[in-house]
Amino acid sequence: MPGYTFKRLATGLVSLFVLATVTFFLVRLIPGSPFQNGGVSDQVVEAVEEEYGLNEPLFDQYLTYMEKLVQGDLGVSYQEPGTTVAEIIGRTWPVTVSLGLTALLTAAVLGTVLGILRGVSKRRIVREGIGAGGMLLAGIPNFAAALLLLFVFSVKLGWLPSAGLLTPAHYVLPVLSLALYPAGVISRLMGNALAEEMGKQYVLFARAKGLGSGRIIFTHALKNAWIPVLNYVGPASAFLLTGSFAVESIFTIPGLGREFVSSITNRDYTLILGLTVFMGAVVIVVNLATDLVCAWMDPRVRRSYSDK
Repeated sequence: MPGYTFKRLATGLVSLFVLATVTFFLVRLIPGSPFQNGGVSDQVVEAVEEEYGLNEPLFDQYLTYMEKLVQGDLGVSYQEPGTTVAEIIGRTWPVTVSLGLTALLTAAVLGTVLGILRGVSKRRIVREGIGAGGMLLAGIPNFAAALLLLFVFSVKLGWLPSAGLLTPAHYVLPVLSLALYPAGVISRLMGNALAEEMGKQYVLFARAKGLGSGRIIFTHALKNAWIPVLNYVGPASAFLLTGSFAVESIFTIPGLGREFVSSITNRDYTLILGLTVFMGAVVIVVNLATDLVCAWMDPRVRRSYSDK
């Protein structure tokens, strides 16, 4: 396990390096200058670009940026002079985390409950109904769900607020928009895995010993059924914790996703790079943590990692 963990961390660092390199050169392909707005003259734009070092050869700019990145310096935002990228991330990260964790918890609970009902119910209509519902939820993109929920519950009915995260009521619509898709996927994964577990020998043996269905499910079968769910929850949680660009923009939530969209619109090179590197690091760490949790829960996974 230690060897596997070290290899994953090393691979993650290489991936971050490649991500930062590719993003650095891609953002330079965006037409125009970060300072070319508001009718500013070409002379002023050239002077500001010189101040930020954008007049230097591209490869020299790349080396300078990577040197600062290794030291933990993400640079200064072009659109917010005097504000570092780290400060912007520190300002927006808690907002996205609160939204993402709430959506992840909602999806996990809802998907698990529906999956258990589908996996153990003896009624065909219940199993097929939950299966069809899960497929429907998994087929709706989060931005479409956000627009639909916003139109119905905020515009038409006026029950819930439509922008920001000022009160618990503000969380309802964006959280549901983010949670519906993963909840549908989790319900299908959990239902299939639990149905398979309930037919295995250790469950039949537990029934022969006189254990009740509830104890068998929650003490034995559910732990094993959660393994495939965890393999999905890792990437899903990374996505939710780094922000949904569309949902945060639709509900005017000042999080990482909305800031990323704004940085692209404003051609803020350093902010685009800083957010990309930060979100890439979160994805790598979350996926590694998920793998380690799976290994802790399943000895077979631990043994396979020990061989790597």
